[in-house]
Amino acid sequence: MPNLPRYVQERVSPSGVISYRFNPPQPLVDEGVVQREEYGTDLKQVRKIVKEHNVAIDVWRHEQSLVIQVKPSSKVTDLINYYYQSNDFNMLRDTTKVDYRYFLTILHQTMGGKKYDSVTSKVAKQAYEDWVKRGISFANHAATCASRVYNYAIQMEHATQNPWANIKRKALPQRKVVWQHDDVVRFLDKAYSDYEYRNVGLIVQMAYEWCQRLGDMRNLTWDNIDLRTQKLSLEQSKRRADVSLPISDGLCEMLNNQRNDFGFQTYVAPHPRPVMGKFEPYAMERLSKVGRRVMRLAALPEELRLMDLRRTGVTQMIDKGVPIGQLMSVTGHNHVSSVKPYMKHTYDSANNALTQRNVSVQSSVMSNKESNM
Repeated sequence: MPNLPRYVQERVSPSGVISYRFNPPQPLVDEGVVQREEYGTDLKQVRKIVKEHNVAIDVWRHEQSLVIQVKPSSKVTDLINYYYQSNDFNMLRDTTKVDYRYFLTILHQTMGGKKYDSVTSKVAKQAYEDWVKRGISFANHAATCASRVYNYAIQMEHATQNPWANIKRKALPQRKVVWQHDDVVRFLDKAYSDYEYRNVGLIVQMAYEWCQRLGDMRNLTWDNIDLRTQKLSLEQSKRRADVSLPISDGLCEMLNNQRNDFGFQTYVAPHPRPVMGKFEPYAMERLSKVGRRVMRLAALPEELRLMDLRRTGVTQMIDKGVPIGQLMSVTGHNHVSSVKPYMKHTYDSANNALTQRNVSVQSSVMSNKESNM
């Protein structure tokens, strides 16, 4: 087999004909440095074409290294900053970038001073276990972000292995906790009484009233809100489902007040402190942290979490006997099976079912008695 140029792959057809393909790493394609190409059978011609492509790659990499140089002696922090300059990072949604910056700051605090190629799977595993003490979800997100940085470094040929790749993520235990309506009222009273917590209060109120995920509510923009018709139009980030929901009079009043203070920028309920003059949405972990602070101030039960609000709303609809089709038009679920976890063993729904059944049975019994008299 001939020695092929960098990023050239040999392809053999069923009839035995050999052709060639130029297959550079995805980041080089994303950056517009080169494109993937299919070639014919003339290897000499392929070498000539690909030589020009690889020169362009080397020039581009040299220019990148003038900004942030990644060397064998570089630290994990250098690798993080290198990743921040990439299209792999810059093509993420703005709200996703906020979360990545949060967790990569955690990575920096944990091991930023270590040489990046000295981070073994054992070191990464120990860091993950330490992060688990702050929560399984926290640890899983942090490890995912760290892994993405190393994958990019591998694609750019600065690293040869990803120490985070084989870390087995712990599964989140299934939660069944729901809020009482009075819990929500107490939370909102405390949040709305302090400017620092006001936007968290609004996120919670929207998540509770509309039965939507916190992620969608923290990222909500004014383009999603029509205060004249009192309607929310949202494409859910997880399922890509389009939902159209009414805005209650009380929530509409809150949003009108919010628009007076924050309507000049993109997000409905951003972090109240701008970064370099720009208001950004809450990072998910920071939102949870502030939420827990408000819960303590409101003396709410320790087991409550903001993530339970959607489950709370769905459970309330089930207990009230809302038809499954109508419920799914609110939640954005496409399949009944996705709603079933919310339907398990609620007393109210069981009580309603038995009550309706007993009324029906008793009515039938009485009807039979009367016909036999």
